[in-house]
Amino acid sequence: MLSRHQIMSRRLLLSVAGVTLLSATACGAPSTSKGDAGAGGAGGPGAAPSPGPVPPATTPSGPPAGTRAGSPPAVNVPSPALSSPAAERRISNPLYSLASHDKLVALTLDDGPDPTHTPAVLAILRKHGVRATFFLVGENAAEHPALVREIAQEGHHLANHTWTHPDLRNLPDAQVRDELERTSEVLQKATGKPLTWFRAPGGDFSSVTLRTCSELGMRPMGWSVDPRDWARPGTSKITTRVLEAIRPGSIVLNHDGGGDRSQTIAALQTYLPMLIDDGYQFTAPR
Repeated sequence: MLSRHQIMSRRLLLSVAGVTLLSATACGAPSTSKGDAGAGGAGGPGAAPSPGPVPPATTPSGPPAGTRAGSPPAVNVPSPALSSPAAERRISNPLYSLASHDKLVALTLDDGPDPTHTPAVLAILRKHGVRATFFLVGENAAEHPALVREIAQEGHHLANHTWTHPDLRNLPDAQVRDELERTSEVLQKATGKPLTWFRAPGGDFSSVTLRTCSELGMRPMGWSVDPRDWARPGTSKITTRVLEAIRPGSIVLNHDGGGDRSQTIAALQTYLPMLIDDGYQFTAPR
């Protein structure tokens, strides 16, 4: 009898063969919006962490790449109450995976919104009934407010990915706060709801960033599956990396902005139905 991995591999070969041509033509010209395509971006050159065991969420050791979690925190845990400036603010460590023994995973999209690629991603998610978390760059959101509203209206979560996508480790405290605060204001204006999640560009969470994130009422989120789609390695590689690394509780990193994301879109069209057919379900942690 064939193992699950052998079955998935055979189906992958058949699916990728039909997608290769699509990835070369999908979604038009590259985007010029800021995001993870350049150095220092989430998953950008030099930013992706070396593969290794995923630490428990109580250990701030940087985002793992494509590995299984150890002792992740519970899914859908609300951020700590921030009822007044005097309220005690608990600084959370980044969430790298969900506490799930079932085939429950989270799909996250970074660096949008992008007027070309984000609508294509939304169409795929709508087709397969998948809810995702979109980590938006503030200046892109300010430029495309209607697209921000569309993401929210389709039931996806909006999350903070800074205003200009800088390396926060090199910024003074006041500028770190400005990057996060401006983005939260724009996104909250679009939806009328406070944000609950933040992701640092490159997954580089400094102590200042974590403290500021907590003070603004958000929790930090990393990832456990990184197909490095920002580098445009080819649709088949993005697809294979996701299918080989995904586990119950995984948080998958993809990008809908920051450059030409046609390969990511083609990969989503391939691996989402395969995972759903294999029993996986998708959630957007609250």
